[in-house]
Amino acid sequence: MSNSQSYDVIIVGAGLSGIGAAVHLKKHCPDKTFTILEGRSAMGGTWDLFRYPGIRSDSDMHTLGYNFKPWTEAKAIADGPSIRKYVHETADEHDLNKHIQYDSKVVSAHWSSPDASWQLETTNEAGESSQVRGNFLFMCGGYYNYDKPYDPEFEGVEDFKGEVLHPQFWPEDLNYEGKKVVIIGSGATAMTLVPAMAKTAGHVTMLQRSPTYVVSREAEDKIANTLRKYLPETWAYNLTRLKNTTMQGIMYKRTREQPEKIKAFLLNLMKEHLDEKTIKEHFTPDYNPWDQRLCLIPDADLYKSLSSGQASVVTEHIDRFTENGLLLKNGEELEADIVVTATGLELTVLSNVEFIVDNEKVSWPDKFSYKGMLYSDVPNLAQTFGYINASWTLRADLTAEYVCRLLNRMDDLDARQVTPRLRPDDEGMAAAPWIDDFTAGYMQRSMHLFPKQGTGPWRNTQDYKADKKMVRKAPIEDAALVFENKKSSEAA
Repeated sequence: MSNSQSYDVIIVGAGLSGIGAAVHLKKHCPDKTFTILEGRSAMGGTWDLFRYPGIRSDSDMHTLGYNFKPWTEAKAIADGPSIRKYVHETADEHDLNKHIQYDSKVVSAHWSSPDASWQLETTNEAGESSQVRGNFLFMCGGYYNYDKPYDPEFEGVEDFKGEVLHPQFWPEDLNYEGKKVVIIGSGATAMTLVPAMAKTAGHVTMLQRSPTYVVSREAEDKIANTLRKYLPETWAYNLTRLKNTTMQGIMYKRTREQPEKIKAFLLNLMKEHLDEKTIKEHFTPDYNPWDQRLCLIPDADLYKSLSSGQASVVTEHIDRFTENGLLLKNGEELEADIVVTATGLELTVLSNVEFIVDNEKVSWPDKFSYKGMLYSDVPNLAQTFGYINASWTLRADLTAEYVCRLLNRMDDLDARQVTPRLRPDDEGMAAAPWIDDFTAGYMQRSMHLFPKQGTGPWRNTQDYKADKKMVRKAPIEDAALVFENKKSSEAA
């Protein structure tokens, strides 16, 4: 990289969000120059990083897929390689590979109002640094730390004679055939690993501190596959997408309004696969549905592994590691050859980049989120942060659409800078966490590091239906969004 690089838009991240953002940019802002900075050496983000057995989506691909590229494979709950292929196909179809700069990890971003530009410093694996300039910065790097997963720091790990590993850094040559495996965790990763590893392991135990809600769905969406037989691809995809987002919205709303009724409904669904004792002990959480994320499993694969005896589930707290496994608080010892710590993610705020605006370091906990995409007093910056209660890409698409509308409006107004600013009436508004009404540990551990949300345009809704109206139909301009730094004044 040379120091002379300059672009209209800089996209950070070449995963699902970043590739989608670039497609929207090419379509809606064809005259804008752009680059994609990717810290790793490969495209795909999460779907390239994670390589553990059984890696798959925990959302259906008709909503996790882009709104502009139909998902055409039979399986709606897709595996990691299929999703990675989908991202690569998108990049190829839109000639994006030439725009991607790999091994370019962004470490700092400095905004200069006089120049109306961001200067980014990047480093590569060799430790060499380079600079890239751009007028608008679009952060699409996800929300968790690729280098460091969450570590509960279990006591006695050094005493264990077996192997301990985290799914985020799965060794390609790991041999678990015939071995006793304990997977610590009760989230989507653990529930993916159990049936995948149980096929060849001696036995797999899922060890959880507390239960999680689990919903089984058929891996193939029969309605979607039938529609594709009779309708053009785009029509079939859009109808399936509408069906799924509508049903997801209805279900989520009911969990807020009738939690006990939905809880009973979800638990009753399990009776086809598990006995009542197992359901009560291991799959009945003490919180309401969608207070934490529901786990989606395809074709009841987890239940089948448990019923076959290839796998089991234990609900208990860990006291410590021992030479041969794990000692539990109830005095029981679980023997293991391999322990997989599927204990969660470490969240990051805007990819851990240091942000400085006009020589002042940005403190994110002091900022307010503007429509879940921009931030108070931070110019020309947008971030993709998907939904907690629905597919990530639903919001990634909406965010990219909004950014394109915003860029075009800046051109219409001859503005080089756009900044959300709190109005006098906003100063006293009550502040809420960035993600509210969601008690999952991986979120709660980090919410103090994130920007806040408030009322009006300062809400981070987590509501796809409301966001669609705001992004596609509401005017770009409002009293909180300040367009300034005229291009004409620069020329003068």
